[in-house]
Amino acid sequence: MKIIRLPDVIESTGLARSTIYKFIALNAFPKPVPLGERCVGWVESEVVDWVLSKIAARDVAAESK
Repeated sequence: MKIIRLPDVIESTGLARSTIYKFIALNAFPKPVPLGERCVGWVESEVVDWVLSKIAARDVAAESK
């Protein structure tokens, strides 16, 4: 298991920082893990799973057309 920081999450998802935090507030993105007083990270596998779920949803939508 690996913890990744925000720049890596942005790179992996293509989302902006503000969008990531908006999706977290909507329970639509993995929650960050506190690493210190002012430091958070994300479980890499959770971010990868989120990306894969978006790909799967796209494929299901394409099949139903």
